[in-house]
Amino acid sequence: MRKSIATVSLSGSLGEKLAAAARAGFDGVEIFENDLLASPLAPEEVRDRAADLGLTIDLYQPMRDIEAVPAELFARNLRRAERKFDVMRRLGTDTLLVCSSVSPHAEDDDALAAAQLHALAERAREAGVRIAYEALAWGRHVSTYDHAWRIVAAAGHPALGVCLDSFHILSRGSDPRGVADIPGEKIFFLQLADAPLMAMDVLQWSRHYRCFPGQGGFDVAGLVRQAVRAGYEGPLSLEVFNDVFRQAEAGSTAVDALRSLIALEDAAGIAGLPGPVVPSGVAFAELATPDPGPVGELLGALGFARTGKHTTKPVELWTQGEARVLLNTAAGGRRASTALAAIGLETPDPGGAARRAEALLAPVLPRRRAGGDVPLDAVAAPDGTALFFCATGRGGLPDWTGDFPTVPARGAARGTGIGRVDHVALTQPWHQYDEAVLFHRTVLGLSPHDSVEIADPYGLFRSRALTGGTGEARLVLNLAPVPTGDAGRAQHLAFATDDIVATARLVRERGAALLDIPANYHDDLDARFVFAPGELDTYRELGILYDRDERGGEFRHFYTASTGRIFFEVVQRTGGYQGYGAANAPVRLAAQSAADH
Repeated sequence: MRKSIATVSLSGSLGEKLAAAARAGFDGVEIFENDLLASPLAPEEVRDRAADLGLTIDLYQPMRDIEAVPAELFARNLRRAERKFDVMRRLGTDTLLVCSSVSPHAEDDDALAAAQLHALAERAREAGVRIAYEALAWGRHVSTYDHAWRIVAAAGHPALGVCLDSFHILSRGSDPRGVADIPGEKIFFLQLADAPLMAMDVLQWSRHYRCFPGQGGFDVAGLVRQAVRAGYEGPLSLEVFNDVFRQAEAGSTAVDALRSLIALEDAAGIAGLPGPVVPSGVAFAELATPDPGPVGELLGALGFARTGKHTTKPVELWTQGEARVLLNTAAGGRRASTALAAIGLETPDPGGAARRAEALLAPVLPRRRAGGDVPLDAVAAPDGTALFFCATGRGGLPDWTGDFPTVPARGAARGTGIGRVDHVALTQPWHQYDEAVLFHRTVLGLSPHDSVEIADPYGLFRSRALTGGTGEARLVLNLAPVPTGDAGRAQHLAFATDDIVATARLVRERGAALLDIPANYHDDLDARFVFAPGELDTYRELGILYDRDERGGEFRHFYTASTGRIFFEVVQRTGGYQGYGAANAPVRLAAQSAADH
């Protein structure tokens, strides 16, 4: 289906919004009236600019407070509408959105509303325009789509139909199955938005918290299926009011928007995508560093050994068990400090994963390869992290470890019990958190868990985990208030051990700088839980944090101090614990803040 976006969904001037929509690949736009009124471009110039960019103008919106009003006021409304019809002719569009009235002058009289909408539609027909009537969720007398449809049906004019808006329908809890009963030719337009599930005034919810389909909690795909079943053949159009999107760069927002519609078509069964190829684990994490010394020392203290060096690039492979870390000094030369640059994802079908990523507009990363280098597909996540699709140690598929011949060991292997990567935590730029959730869900096929909000010394810290089908591929996306800006965003790698106490002792003995945990924290643990004799004393000594879930699963973990923009966590899960110790996060954040100052 054709894909459109309302200009209100993007930041910038009207010209910038049109350019961003076109670059992303949209077919058309809705022109939001305020964008036109504030633009120095005449309607004819907007029409020509859109045409030059390959965009149609699918809708002009909105007209407000038209129907079910006293005759004198309606006469003024008709005059206003005829002026807008002229603007639409100059814009080159033929559909006008009319919202259900919120005016205190509106009367609770469906017959009057139908008669006046019929009169408006007749004027519209004469001007070559049609009217799409939409029920606002906060409309004074008409607030549901089925009520709007009854009025349109009663009006009985060919130039009058309904506009269905997923936010207005789903925010009120209306059953979208009734959409299939509306004749498809009378559904003039379909506007789509998702939203997080929130208990708040619906008007404020709508104006500030809408998001793209797949980023919230609404069943937008179910609504689209009903509209298509009814026979709707118009565009899928996004109308999203969101404070973050209004401030973010329009280009990346437009790409995220189109990705949401592509994934929505797939979810609604309208158009198929290459199937999701869900990662089964983390093959490696790559750190870019200008100076490998400090991070190499910390990895050594954690029990990692330098086991390989890339055949053509200044990249070292450090391993312990199935946990692998790459240190890249070439990429690090472009950075002021050590930072996470890439993640290798164990993938059942790397080629299939790359094809799905491309279909969902993920930027394919060019890779400089020497003749003998192993071919690897990679795409960029919204925050710039490179994601490689790997098949480690599987015969018949390219194995990236072939690029890292073994190097002589520096002394005897001194492991600490770390066996694999447990999860990777990525702190997102403030304007890309929802985009990142959608990206990792749709492109990688990961399943998002509930969002968690945590008290941070500088504000509110949001966190959302995503996992693969087996639970072994774990990513955690964080949105943290960072006083120093995006340059101060910290990422971290969590490694798994089967004996947290033994690992912590060995790591401390080898001189690793671990995060100091306040005594008050362990005093509180003593009040909340019953431990075996001496157990809590051990946790105090080693700086180990503890959590227990409702099923009795346990989580023990400790953190290293930061080096550059990276720090490490070591965790032990028992009893089926699936969380990440969210109850301990405020303590960790405060301790890191204290250490940084």
